[in-house]
Amino acid sequence: MHFDPFDQEQRFRRMWESVSIERPVHYSLFTFGESVLPYFLVGRAEKPGDPVSLTKGEVRITRPTIITPDTTRPEFRNFFEAEDDGEDMVEFLLARSAAFSHLKLDNAAGPKRRMSNDVEEVVAKLNRELDAKEEDRVAILSAPQAFAGIAVLRYAAERVWSSAPDNLQELRERGLLP
Repeated sequence: MHFDPFDQEQRFRRMWESVSIERPVHYSLFTFGESVLPYFLVGRAEKPGDPVSLTKGEVRITRPTIITPDTTRPEFRNFFEAEDDGEDMVEFLLARSAAFSHLKLDNAAGPKRRMSNDVEEVVAKLNRELDAKEEDRVAILSAPQAFAGIAVLRYAAERVWSSAPDNLQELRERGLLP
C-alpha cells in the first residue's frame, strides 16, 4: 500500500509519539566500538482488561573503528517481528538524518512476561527496583504491543542523536576533526 509523503509522515509521527521513554538514560555512547543500552519494555494492552507485557532487552550499537566504503549505511537487526514491518520507518528516519551513518544496531530482547493490566503500576515498580539498585543505565520504555520495535528504535535513535555532540568533541580532541 502506497502512501503519499504527507500521509506517511503523519502515520510515522503517530507511531513515534505513541511510544514513551518512561525512564531515560543520560550517558553518551562510545565514539568507537560498542555501546550496550539495556532496557525494559512495557507493552500496553491492546484491549482494556488485557495484561500488559514486560520484556527485558538490550540494544548493542557498534561504531566501526575504521570507516570503509562498506560501512556508510547503518544496519538494524532484530527491531521488528517481520523483516519488512519496520523497513519503512527505518527508511523514513534515515532520509531525514545523517546521524546513523556507520552504525550497526542489534536488538536482543528476552521473552515477554505477562504483568498486571496497569502500565503505570508496572513502570512505577520497575523504577523503584532500579532506584534501589542505584541503576542509572537501564531505560524503561512503554508502547502499544504492536509498536514494540518502534519503541526500541526510538530509544536507540535518541541515544545516538544525544551522543553526537560528545562524540564530535572526542574526535576533535583526538585530532580527527578540525
